[in-house]
Amino acid sequence: MEKIIFTMEDTKENVEFFIMEQTRVSGVDYLLVTDTEDEEEDGTCYILKDLSASEDAEALYEIVDDDEELAYVSRIFEELLEDVTIER
Repeated sequence: MEKIIFTMEDTKENVEFFIMEQTRVSGVDYLLVTDTEDEEEDGTCYILKDLSASEDAEALYEIVDDDEELAYVSRIFEELLEDVTIER
């Protein structure tokens, strides 16, 4: 899996995630990431939404927390990955 490093805005601390899948829905990019690189290990997954503009030098992501949006995008990722169930 590809590793991505995020710098947390409030603490300036770096956090590593591993990208499981990415998709684009209605012109918005989403990432499904996990905190573990081992595919056999159960990790915590997050769905991140890209808030940056196309001309921005760096991407700006936030964790999807809207229940309706989370349920919708989770179903898409489950279909893309077939063997993954995302608990909400």
